[in-house]
Amino acid sequence: MPRWQALPDELDPRVREFAGRLRRLVDRSGLSVAAVADRTGYSRASWERYLEGRVLAPRGAVLALAEVTGTDPVRLTAEWEQAERASKGSGQGPRDAAEVADAADVPPGANASTETSVSSSHSTTGSPGAGAGAGAGTGTGTGTGSTPTRRPTSPPAPARAPVPPRRPAALRALLLLTGILGALLVVTAAVLLADLGGSGGDGATDGRGEAVTRTPTTSPGSGQSATPLPAGVKCSGAGCTGQDPEVMGCGGTLATTVSRTPIGVAGQLEVRFSSTCGAAWARITGASPGDILRVTGAVSSQDVTVGADPDAYSPMVAVTDGTEATACATPTDGARTCTGGR
Repeated sequence: MPRWQALPDELDPRVREFAGRLRRLVDRSGLSVAAVADRTGYSRASWERYLEGRVLAPRGAVLALAEVTGTDPVRLTAEWEQAERASKGSGQGPRDAAEVADAADVPPGANASTETSVSSSHSTTGSPGAGAGAGAGTGTGTGTGSTPTRRPTSPPAPARAPVPPRRPAALRALLLLTGILGALLVVTAAVLLADLGGSGGDGATDGRGEAVTRTPTTSPGSGQSATPLPAGVKCSGAGCTGQDPEVMGCGGTLATTVSRTPIGVAGQLEVRFSSTCGAAWARITGASPGDILRVTGAVSSQDVTVGADPDAYSPMVAVTDGTEATACATPTDGARTCTGGR
């Protein structure tokens, strides 16, 4: 398990208690910070700030962690709301530009459907310590004189409005559907215009015909995308080759494991694939410094040398299907192990 540093002394007790709650969830899951980052869609640097208490984790990150660790999202959201009110009431907020960005961060594919209404009794009658639901927190739930001054700033349930967090996901889905319908209308109009142009219209309608035939046959490996990319996704197909899947927004809920095999004493080697990005990469847990991790696609390969962190992943290669990719690990003191591939 990770060995956590002491939380800052100036944290509000409720913020401290919530940070300790997140640490315990990560510890019980058995995941490293890098694995949590990959599976939730939030960067490793962001999670380090959340777990060190330098900035309060945003609601989306909390819900993603609840899904990854199998925690009740309703209860965890109630605890987060208490910590958020305490943070606002005490003036404790992000302390640098990177932390300001983290506080508003929403990863691509975040599962907004897990956000649900939480009773207002959590904010008006519960004590700061009771919201965490675990007595092993790193902070205390009682402050001398600070609680009475914060409670007047805590709005009742109508101010929390549990329904609005669902709207961004619904809006993104609506925009995506609108884009797809618009593209279909353009294709249909081009076909009709080509037909009306007469039998000798190949030369006149060549531009339109090229666009029509290219749209359904475009593959992720060509570097083009037939539909708009979701918010936060920064590459597709060949444009993803050599890129970091986490930085490009291809990991988290947009990625699946298509092949895995045990490696070493308790390690695991995986091929990860994102159909949205049209790319795959290799991931390893329990590796040793100096081990070589490589992913090979249909036309290219990428590798990375494992550093001090035993959990690592390679850059991406463009593939049309995850089964085209092969992940191989070559330890410094053993034979190479591979998984995936047709």
